[in-house]
Amino acid sequence: MNIFRLAGDMTHLASVLVLLLKIHTIKSCAGVSLKTQELYAIVFATRYLDIFTSFVSLYNTSMKLVFLGSSFSIVWYMRYHKAVHRTYDREQDTFRHWFLVLPCLLLALVIHEKFTFLEVLWTFSLYLEAVAILPQLVLLQRTRNIDNLTGQYIFLLGGYRGLYILNWIYRYFTEPHFVHWITWIAGLVQTLLYADFFYYYFLSWKNNKKLQLPA
Repeated sequence: MNIFRLAGDMTHLASVLVLLLKIHTIKSCAGVSLKTQELYAIVFATRYLDIFTSFVSLYNTSMKLVFLGSSFSIVWYMRYHKAVHRTYDREQDTFRHWFLVLPCLLLALVIHEKFTFLEVLWTFSLYLEAVAILPQLVLLQRTRNIDNLTGQYIFLLGGYRGLYILNWIYRYFTEPHFVHWITWIAGLVQTLLYADFFYYYFLSWKNNKKLQLPA
């Protein structure tokens, strides 16, 4: 554990809390992509299967349970809670997200560190997380009008990944033999997908204007 890893975890947790605050308190999921949330639920379900086979620390297990529970609860709220579901923009959130799942699974079967059931699923979760934000970014470009909580949610998600890259750099220079190319490349791809959003986010902050993405 180091300061970058801890800051990344807390930023990721903050992003989830911001989204839950919007859904639970305001009873709205406007501007939020259900497709992205379903992909994240798959990411955490396949990544954290080791919760049944290994124990690292109370912190580690607690964070896994939080992300598992929050991801599935968000999907449930958006699909089945009457008040929240009414605010879901089904007509704009049309990205065919299931087309991302199979290529990521096939890639994990071909490129992995060890060919075991848990390892392949863990690798699959890395590849899928790298592109899971795409339906959300496409939805924001279509609707253009982004509320503060949704903007903060995406910003914190991107910030979490950026801090994890700093964590990997720190560990590379401080831990012997710390080389994980699959994790690094997937994380870099994920971070690059946020680049356009970050550019317009900082422009809106600098000019004190409402955040809007180009169509």
